[in-house]
Amino acid sequence: MTRYTGLIDAYRSRLPLPPEAKAISLGEGRTPLIKLENLVRHEGVEADIYVKFEGANPTGSFKDRGMTMAVTEAVHRGAKAILCASTGNTSAAAAAYAARAGIKSFVLIPEGKIAMGKLAQAVVHGAVIVQVRGNFDDGMRLVKEVSETSPVVLVNSVNPYRLQGQKTAAFEIVEALGEAPDYHCLPVGNAGNITAHWIGYTECTGVGTKSCLLCNGNCQFGQAGGKAKRPKMIGYQAAGSAPFMRGAAVKNPETVATAIRIGDPQSWDPAWIVQQESGGWFDECSDAEILACQRLLAEQEGVFCEPASATSLAGALRDLKSGKIPAGSSIVCTLTGNGMKDPDIILKAGLPQLIEVDAVRSAVERVLVDRL
Repeated sequence: MTRYTGLIDAYRSRLPLPPEAKAISLGEGRTPLIKLENLVRHEGVEADIYVKFEGANPTGSFKDRGMTMAVTEAVHRGAKAILCASTGNTSAAAAAYAARAGIKSFVLIPEGKIAMGKLAQAVVHGAVIVQVRGNFDDGMRLVKEVSETSPVVLVNSVNPYRLQGQKTAAFEIVEALGEAPDYHCLPVGNAGNITAHWIGYTECTGVGTKSCLLCNGNCQFGQAGGKAKRPKMIGYQAAGSAPFMRGAAVKNPETVATAIRIGDPQSWDPAWIVQQESGGWFDECSDAEILACQRLLAEQEGVFCEPASATSLAGALRDLKSGKIPAGSSIVCTLTGNGMKDPDIILKAGLPQLIEVDAVRSAVERVLVDRL
């Protein structure tokens, strides 16, 4: 059996890298595509719903797919340092892949707006962390300005190689299902991931998309004789951070879903192209809906994702129940990050299931009898 060594080696012929570029990899990709069974029965919906659990990547989020490409390309060009702005997951991935490559990483984080699990990852991987007195959008503006004059490579999703790595999730889904799903639902923050998935799906059909910054519709990597089907792409945002629903940037975005707390998406134009080309739509979910779905997924299926991830499933379930997504559809929901990224959000409600007893057998048995 050939050892799996990461998505670059797995899909090199479909990625814009020279053959001599050495892959900077942590074995990312090949994440589980889990069919939901208990939850579907519990919610009374008729559909084949799958979740693509990107929280199984090495640093716990989908960002690893893009970072292996961005860092590989940067190192191949001789870069000695990378830079990003982040609400958490990008900083964790950038720091890890920089460490793997033996180069330096600089990350800008918004003041008080980052989950501790994600910050800990950037710290332990040795990143230089700069906290700005502002939000993610302020940080994004600064890293774009600084990267123009400093000897660093910007690895946010404005880097087109990031999206090239992230498109491979679509390849894996088509390989697993035999074709694309009818609908693909994603949480939307910076909007790079929904764009990347669409690039991947269009390449699987042998065509391109104008949302791709590298080919602008003239795809170099489309597969001859590929599957003709492409999904409708649906992007769900948090209600307090929903610029696609407002039609303009949101100045002070607020949501418990920190990974999508972004008011000025960098992939704004490509994401609208995705919506138009795919026939999909954007919508929003309240924080209450997001947190309820996060807990529902964990309790019904044993899958613990971070709040932002649950946005995709919360929206899909609501649209199924309303009939906007027809019954009997096949649906893939991307779960972008692992729940251990932000455990504090679960523990804020305390431990309602905690039962304290004396250290004697009879007391423990009594608890079991009462609840079986």
